[in-house]
Amino acid sequence: MFDDQSRDTDLSKLRIARGMQQRTRPPRWRRMVVPALIAAALAVVALAGYRMTIGAPPEVETTAVTLAYPYQADTVLNATGYVVAQRKASVASKATGRLVWLGVAEGSRVRKDEVIARLESQDVEAARAQAAANVTVARANVQQARAEAEDARRQLGRTKELLEQNFVSQAAYDAALARNDKAVAAVNSARAAEAAAGASLRAAAVAVEQTVIRAPFEGVVLTKNANVGDTITPFSQALDTKGAVLTMADMSTLEVEADVSESNLQKVKVGQSCIIELDAVPDVRFQGSVNRVVPTVDRAKATVMTKISFRDPDPRILPDMSARVAFLTRSLTPDERTARLAVRAAAVVRSDANQVVYAVRDGKVARVPVQTGRSMGDMVELVRGPAAGEKVVVNPPPNLRDGAPVRLAKK
Repeated sequence: MFDDQSRDTDLSKLRIARGMQQRTRPPRWRRMVVPALIAAALAVVALAGYRMTIGAPPEVETTAVTLAYPYQADTVLNATGYVVAQRKASVASKATGRLVWLGVAEGSRVRKDEVIARLESQDVEAARAQAAANVTVARANVQQARAEAEDARRQLGRTKELLEQNFVSQAAYDAALARNDKAVAAVNSARAAEAAAGASLRAAAVAVEQTVIRAPFEGVVLTKNANVGDTITPFSQALDTKGAVLTMADMSTLEVEADVSESNLQKVKVGQSCIIELDAVPDVRFQGSVNRVVPTVDRAKATVMTKISFRDPDPRILPDMSARVAFLTRSLTPDERTARLAVRAAAVVRSDANQVVYAVRDGKVARVPVQTGRSMGDMVELVRGPAAGEKVVVNPPPNLRDGAPVRLAKK
């Protein structure tokens, strides 16, 4: 324990170092200079960012010069479908037999009633020869019956004269009359037999003809379903047998079957002009017209089948090609079915009383004078201007200058 005197002595030794506390504060000049330097640095950064923003190339939207068709402005409805043949047949034979000759292949053109295939026919040809022989026998029997009938007629005449002179009895006359009637009946029977033999011959000839397969109409062979050696049996599903020998179509009856939504059916009418575009012939637009509208609705798709016929047949058009149909408000001239250079109307601006577009080339714009033609919806025809595929600025800024660098807007 400490006494009171020692406690007083210790407290008297404690002092506050005020001079040291004042020396820890920064000098006044430092407190003024450092904030000024920080403010200046921030001003420099802001100025640099402002200059970078002001000097950056402007961002522009672009579109491509493309090929367009004038009829697009007269299109009221578009639909898709496929090319089909109105007259198409799977050609077969009514007879059953082995295919021994096939004279066509895929793509062959055939005429109506032209022989295109033959079946094995030895058995039916033998039956026809037998029927022809039976006809010959029947004709000989007719001649024999006629000779006997002529003899019986003359004998009846002589007997009648003798009866009138009472040289023969009535019984002899009756016998001659009966013989004459029998001979006449024999002639009729022989004639009937001849007719039956003739019918048998015609049936045998039909059986032979059924082994010859002919084209039912003029057309083109689409598919070949059988080869030589195959057994053809159209009315059976037996193992290793074929039904139709080939499938053919009349190319003059090609048309497009397109599904039209029932909500757009009022835009379609019979005789309406159409433009048909085929994926297989993308550079040609075929002119067509609505031939008929099938009077029923597909419940599953809510569509109506519309058939469009080609006005100008073309050998490049083939069945089952995919097609796009544009239904038009009017008929077109041949010139209106030709593709034209076109661009969005918003890309064409007026500069110094001239129409120009700004083409983007190597990151810079080039002012290109253009001459415009007819309007095609939101596009305009370019009679003179950039080539197809070249990109031009849409809605160019008023301060855009020739040769200025630009940035393409991200889509």
